[in-house]
Amino acid sequence: MRKEVNPQETSRAEAFKMWMSSPQPTVTLVKTIDVSRLRKVSRKRGLNFNMLLCWCIGKAASRIDETFLLPVDGKMFQYDSLAINVIVPNKKGGISSCDVPFYDDIEQFDADYKKLTERVAMTCESAFLEEYMIVGTSTLPDTELDCIVNQYSGIFNNPFIAWGRYRKGWFKTTLPVSLQFHHAQMDGMQACRLLNYLQEEISRL
Repeated sequence: MRKEVNPQETSRAEAFKMWMSSPQPTVTLVKTIDVSRLRKVSRKRGLNFNMLLCWCIGKAASRIDETFLLPVDGKMFQYDSLAINVIVPNKKGGISSCDVPFYDDIEQFDADYKKLTERVAMTCESAFLEEYMIVGTSTLPDTELDCIVNQYSGIFNNPFIAWGRYRKGWFKTTLPVSLQFHHAQMDGMQACRLLNYLQEEISRL
């Protein structure tokens, strides 16, 4: 569920005034994450690597209050539920978009992830959850990438996390991830915290 709130009554009051009318209000941070544990769990339990990473993103994002605030068209909305958006290759050779509700229960999230992404891949119809706060994701596994900077469209102001192929080393596996966020929603402090929480959730998986 979402509701409109007065931005001046939120923690983002000053940032909202400063950044809502900016022609380029987004910031991109890049951090290299140790995904050794993620890869190990994926292989041991037969779980999809990207599903696990999306679940860890949901766990990290749910720990930050600002994640649930979204600036849209000069307004501020607050959500009480979180979902992870996944870009899905479809059967026509294109891509479709799929919102997956986030649950603390990883088995429930995994079940929905499989069901919803498979449906979107077959129907070639994107599936959106309008009443959920969306954290966007995108993976480009065809090559290793140092950084991904997305365009600012002015349509989607949601935080967006993207990555390429992970890097296997002798002692650990690493993955650079890019986090793009709207400055009216959060500052660098909260964004850094989100990335640190992501590493924590992966390490304790």
